[in-house]
Amino acid sequence: MRFNLDKDKSVNETYKLMAQTILPRPIAWVVTEDEGVVNIAPFSYFIGLSSEPASVLISVGHKADGTPKDTLANIRKYQKCTICMVEASDLEKMHLSSKGLDKEQSEAEVFQIETEVLAEGYPPMIKGVPSAYFCTLNQEIDLGGGSTIPLVLNVHEIFVDDAVITDKERLSISFSPVARIGKSYAFLGEEVDAPSIP
Repeated sequence: MRFNLDKDKSVNETYKLMAQTILPRPIAWVVTEDEGVVNIAPFSYFIGLSSEPASVLISVGHKADGTPKDTLANIRKYQKCTICMVEASDLEKMHLSSKGLDKEQSEAEVFQIETEVLAEGYPPMIKGVPSAYFCTLNQEIDLGGGSTIPLVLNVHEIFVDDAVITDKERLSISFSPVARIGKSYAFLGEEVDAPSIP
């Protein structure tokens, strides 16, 4: 079955196709802040772009009324965000934080998600996460239509919990991440060594 996206422009169908074939997708648990209100939201259109300069990309949409989601509005206003990696133990809180709230409400308070300030000048990170990236906005990408805005973010500092560093000399890190697959979530299964190249 073939889907011509140039002719059949159903956003909902395109999302279903991409969300169920680009697997698994890591989740950026993004923390922003505006006038003391901490906003926490997960985004599964999230990838690493480069390690030199360190940069990642998240895609943020708009609310049903057409206004920018709070994450997008806050990043535009302050040019900063903190991205937390999601561990299996935080699955429920992460999922709850995807619920749309009024701008004046904080997911941290409503869903009792503890945060802590680690990097001065950046939004707080979620307490207990295995890793967090402290980022500034590099640029928005214009895709020529639609309501989803890809944001390129430069990573200035990375926090890694000592508990997930299995070898400090080799900088080996291991934790139980949560991935998005279609409408569901998944944990990583068995790790497989790369085959040798002759």
